[in-house]
Amino acid sequence: MKAAHSQADVGHVYLVGAGPGDPGLLTVRGRQCLEMADVVLYDGLANLQLLQWAPQATCISVGKHGKTPIWTQADINARLLELARQGRRVVRLKGGDPAVFARTAEELEVLAAAGIPFEVVPGITAALAAASYVGIPITHRKHASAVAFVTGQQQTDAPPQPIDWEALARFPGTLVFYMGVTTVSQWTSQLLAAGKSPDTPA
Repeated sequence: MKAAHSQADVGHVYLVGAGPGDPGLLTVRGRQCLEMADVVLYDGLANLQLLQWAPQATCISVGKHGKTPIWTQADINARLLELARQGRRVVRLKGGDPAVFARTAEELEVLAAAGIPFEVVPGITAALAAASYVGIPITHRKHASAVAFVTGQQQTDAPPQPIDWEALARFPGTLVFYMGVTTVSQWTSQLLAAGKSPDTPA
């Protein structure tokens, strides 16, 4: 996994889920990708301790963590293409799981259109990790036979996709809101207005 490669080789992009924060919860495959990376583009939500497994790589922050500004998605896409075309092995390190509210689809579309080979490496998403850590399963045979993941942030740079609050209010399972701390008053009000019981346990 650490064999040397020449500039003539085709670059490869690995979209790696960093998991919920604990370095011990990074997958074996995720660590392998970091160990062979030439460049790591990491989000602010990724634990910086994970970079210890990529001492050979150039590590670039593309997410805000109090020191650097947030890159636009267009800038990230462009850098992925640039590095891959140089023959680099690039890890795009994302907090949680790449498939959950992480804009992975946008990056994959760009890579596929350019003919850049890629691999998506799953990670443990925050909702599952947090619930397991505190011993509260998000499904239960007697109480919750389904789970819905909902964004707590509305898109500002894409066509709106209205949330069906009435459907969510009727949903018989567990509702999980991502990125919803700063908007908690908004989405709770929407659920209550749609008929959700105020006695619903949190």
